[in-house]
Formats: sequence, structure tokens, C-alpha cells
Amino acid sequence: MDGNRRYARLHNKPISDGHKKGYRKLKNFVSWAQEEGIINIVAYTFSTENWNRSREEVDYLMELFQFVIDNEVENMINDKVRVCFIGDKKDFSEDIQRGIKKMEEATAKSYTITLYLAVSYGGRQEILTAVNSLLQEGVSSINEEDFSKRLDSYPMPDPDIIIRTSGEMRLSNFLPWQSIYSEFFFVDTLWPDFSREEFTAIVKNFCTRNRRIGK
Repeated sequence: MDGNRRYARLHNKPISDGHKKGYRKLKNFVSWAQEEGIINIVAYTFSTENWNRSREEVDYLMELFQFVIDNEVENMINDKVRVCFIGDKKDFSEDIQRGIKKMEEATAKSYTITLYLAVSYGGRQEILTAVNSLLQEGVSSINEEDFSKRLDSYPMPDPDIIIRTSGEMRLSNFLPWQSIYSEFFFVDTLWPDFSREEFTAIVKNFCTRNRRIGK
């Protein structure tokens, strides 16, 4: 979901306004996906590298996370959205960690779509953590299925589609293990401006692609 800060600068707004618009766009996106019959979404919300941004911006993002945790649980339940968090959650405050657990438990009862939020997430870190856990157990050989079960994102399915907005054409440490057969879509639109029409066009395009998966 790239382009929140550029959106804010383009409209002469504070960076926080761009992130707020991005959060609202994600809520719209989830409803679009439900209408399309999609049952899983993963949103790259906050990367391990994002901790290196300015203290002011990081503090605002933490406030936004806390707001979502405190105010969106009932909305998610009513909209039948299950929320799961992937990433190194120990980097967050105890209040946010408690809120994450509460939201995951409260939204897991009845849902039609699962929203995975990648927070303090880095693909290389996820792989290294899994490898180190195996080394600690003295494992000498393992297959792909068993390794996948050690990833923090498990049991999230591998993504069929990866969309990156704002014209950037790279993964930026996003799901390197899980994305080997994903279909990529790079769009120039900044995330807060991403439209229902663009999303529909991507879904239609995806349905025309011949996914041989190496066969």
C-alpha cells in the first residue's frame, strides 16, 4: 500500500493525513474483495525498516494502530472480517500487543474473509527466524511444507496476486518465500487514490493469466 506520504505532500497535508487516508482505503479494499468473493487479503502495513522513519511519523503510526485496535473490533465482527497479524509483534508496546491478541480472538468466530496485517514484518527476518528455530532443535533436513509451517505467516496461504501502488516495482522485503508464483501488478496510482475500477481490472486480468506453476 505505497504512496501515503506522497499523497499527503501532493495535497500539502501532514504525513499523518496520508496514513489516515491509506487506512480508510484499506477498509474500502476489504469490502471490494468481499464483493469479488476473495477470502484472504494480506496488507503490508508496517515493515521492519519502517522503524527507521522519523520519530514523529512512527509515533503517529503507533497511535493509528492503537486506534484501529480500540475502535474497529466491533466493525470487523459486523462485517465478518477476521484479522490476523503477522510480523515481529514483540517490538510493539504491551498495550498494542494485548490489543492485537484481543482483536485476533474476537474476530475469529464468524467471518467470510481474513485480513492478514503484516506489521513490523520483514521477509528475510521471517526466514531467518524460522531457520534459527530449526537450528536450535538440531534439525538436519526439512522439506518445503515443514519449513513453511515455521514461518510467522503460517497458515496464511501464498498470495495469488500481489499489487503494489505508486509506481514502485519491487517487493521491498514482502513475502519473498510465499510469492514465488504470485502474479504481480504494479500501478502508478498512489494508494489513497486507488479505485474500485482499478481493482476490478486487476482481478479480471488475473483471471486471464495462464498460471502454469512451472508445469
